[in-house]
Amino acid sequence: MFYTKISTSLCPLTLIGDDKGLQRLYIHSHDEKYPLELDKHWVENRDFFQDVILQLQAYLKGDLKAFNIKLNPQGTDYQKMAWHALSQIPYGETRTYKEQATTCGNPKASRAVGSANGKNPIPIIIPCHRVIASNGQLTGFAFGLDIKKKLLSLENKKLLE
Repeated sequence: MFYTKISTSLCPLTLIGDDKGLQRLYIHSHDEKYPLELDKHWVENRDFFQDVILQLQAYLKGDLKAFNIKLNPQGTDYQKMAWHALSQIPYGETRTYKEQATTCGNPKASRAVGSANGKNPIPIIIPCHRVIASNGQLTGFAFGLDIKKKLLSLENKKLLE
């Protein structure tokens, strides 16, 4: 497993992955719910993530609207289905948790998709920041609502306060 830490205009990020793809993108926002633990056997390798870094930099400048990165998120089958639904939300658009749950086959599963979104290991690229409450409010982002608001603002999404 490889990892690297990068500085971005948003905040510091840590990338973790292997030959099967990017497994984790960790946002160091100071509001994160889950601490990052680097395994002592992992190897720091910035060159391995060069394409990911370039795409993230382009996205954060507003020059990239869709990522083309090999992903390998680790989770349950339900989580992977919810994350796939996130990947279908276009740049600059939002969906409610209920709309995402409907896409996953059960409109009553808003809490379940919210839980899966909270465990999304590759935020930004798998855009859980594009999911909002039914009343239009920003809710539920594992790295803090300030980061969620910045990402939506970057995508020129009108935000309700």
